[in-house]
Amino acid sequence: MIETRALGCRAGTFALHDVSVTLPGGAWGIVLGPAGAGKTTLLETIAGVRRVQSGSVLLRGDDVTHVAPEHRSLGIVYQQGYLFPHLSVDENIRYGTRDVAWADTMADRLGASALRDRAVQTLSGGERQVVALARALAPRPDILLLDEPFAALDPRRRTHVRRVLRALQRELGMTVLHVTHDFAEAGTLGDYAILLEGGRVIQSGPPAELFRRPATAAVAEFLGAENVFAGQAHVVSRAEQDGLDTVRFSVGALSLIAVGEYTSRASHAVIRGEDIVLARTRPGPSSARNVIDGTVVEVAMEGSLARVTVDVGGLPLVAMLTSGSAAELGLREGVAVVATVKAPAVHLC
Repeated sequence: MIETRALGCRAGTFALHDVSVTLPGGAWGIVLGPAGAGKTTLLETIAGVRRVQSGSVLLRGDDVTHVAPEHRSLGIVYQQGYLFPHLSVDENIRYGTRDVAWADTMADRLGASALRDRAVQTLSGGERQVVALARALAPRPDILLLDEPFAALDPRRRTHVRRVLRALQRELGMTVLHVTHDFAEAGTLGDYAILLEGGRVIQSGPPAELFRRPATAAVAEFLGAENVFAGQAHVVSRAEQDGLDTVRFSVGALSLIAVGEYTSRASHAVIRGEDIVLARTRPGPSSARNVIDGTVVEVAMEGSLARVTVDVGGLPLVAMLTSGSAAELGLREGVAVVATVKAPAVHLC
């Protein structure tokens, strides 16, 4: 388990403020946030590299706030790798472990074995990262801190290393806290997500919860929501049993029905692009509460996906479709379409 209680730490002019986080043992936690939010500082404070100024750090239920880094029994991998330049790759991997056979196994599984005879100076950025991961795992830590560990890897190696590391985490019951800017990575690996901004925790919970129900419009935009509208909301009806309200949200020519827990402070509607269904004609009977007429103004290809922008009375509504679906519908600039959105997919914040 990793826990911080009202944690405060200063790094130059930057500071963490009142950071309280609990990550259960054996879970994979994700730390998200814009540049300068304090993600690396949080890892370093947990590792003991930076001194705690207020609050406390607990590992495995024990208070380690004033315990030296080398006695915290955890592994940490930085984005830069930070290998020992005077040691060979093999010596780097085996550094700090008494179980050479296990270190060799980690090297084999992560794909670092072929690099063993190489000098550190000859390694690429991605190769350095693989060696750094093998070195961190060689002592069999039950807690692993990762700071953008896959950033330098090419797509093929990234997929392999990520899969192996996730398998090892489950096999060994490791608790992992992982800083990343990759939202797909966060959703694939994470059991729990923490969003930092300005040294403070803005929101935390399962990754799907953060992406589907961002706390603020700023959080929604940071997490890549394609549609964030500022407007006015009012309750159409209140449900007595399930506590969910039916709310109408209006902005310009766009009127949306949302279902959820409504607060009077809600001033933004958030819709993720994948929750919008496009058609060339109006649908028959459907559970979707929002049926919206519009005109395609742009179709942008993003790999296997198509980002389709629809003009709705002067407002842009962005839908994400597979490229095959966009081609089948014949979507192009000027084509009239009908967008449908289910009420629960409209999030108010």
